[in-house]
Amino acid sequence: MIQSMTGFGKHVIQLPTKKITVEIKSLNSKSIDLNARMPSAYREKELEIRKLIANSLQRGKVDFSLYIELTGDETSAQVNEAAVRQYMKQLKSIADGDDLRLLEMALRFPDAMRTDKEDIDDEEYATILKVLDGALVEINKFRSEEGNVLEKDFLQRIKELQELLARVVAMDPERQATVRERLEKAVEDIKTDVDANRFEQELIYYLEKYDITEEKVRLANHLDYFAKTLQSDDSNGKKLGFISQEIGREINTIGSKANYAPMQQLVVQMKDELEKIKEQMLNVL
Repeated sequence: MIQSMTGFGKHVIQLPTKKITVEIKSLNSKSIDLNARMPSAYREKELEIRKLIANSLQRGKVDFSLYIELTGDETSAQVNEAAVRQYMKQLKSIADGDDLRLLEMALRFPDAMRTDKEDIDDEEYATILKVLDGALVEINKFRSEEGNVLEKDFLQRIKELQELLARVVAMDPERQATVRERLEKAVEDIKTDVDANRFEQELIYYLEKYDITEEKVRLANHLDYFAKTLQSDDSNGKKLGFISQEIGREINTIGSKANYAPMQQLVVQMKDELEKIKEQMLNVL
């Protein structure tokens, strides 16, 4: 089963005095590209959190956000009483005003409030990890659902390519006969006597140059391999990308050897289907 690199997960836990929220968003990327937002007091745990996210999501451009909202009486911010009194004293020396008005003004100045950094206790950090795990479950579920949509699209397009290949195979005898007839007519138009054996040898040489038997077999194998890889237990975006490159190589070779307009039209349709697969492949984990 494949997974998409696009996803969103959110999980919330309410404690007696705090609400802990984790949000994780991801988009496609060649590797893991993680941007973390969290309160400064929790930065000491950032490396460990990054590792947990990277192990779970593997690849993608990931935005991680940790929100800590105080919902009770607990607060880490305190009035810097000494600084506020000094501000009020200075303001009073400049202009008259009642103490309440001076206090309002003083509280707006820098250092009027101070925050005492507190260590994260083990119980709170365990809760944060629990919230993180819940968000990772949600985003991986989202990625799997998106992966199911991609898988159905890929299988449909592989089926289209297989049907187009079947038409190429059915058309090939007609193409070879047309190419042979074209070469014979070209010799006839020259109005020159040629050695029949030599002509037949040259004709075989040119027909071998235009032969696409190997390309048809390899393309059929690549299409089957792509479909089987989709059903594997792990998401194999890079492997599927390599297979799609091989599919493109065989289609291009058939197009260059075809020398027959109806077959080249089928090749154009095959290229169009493959291009749509490659566009979607960029989003597969």
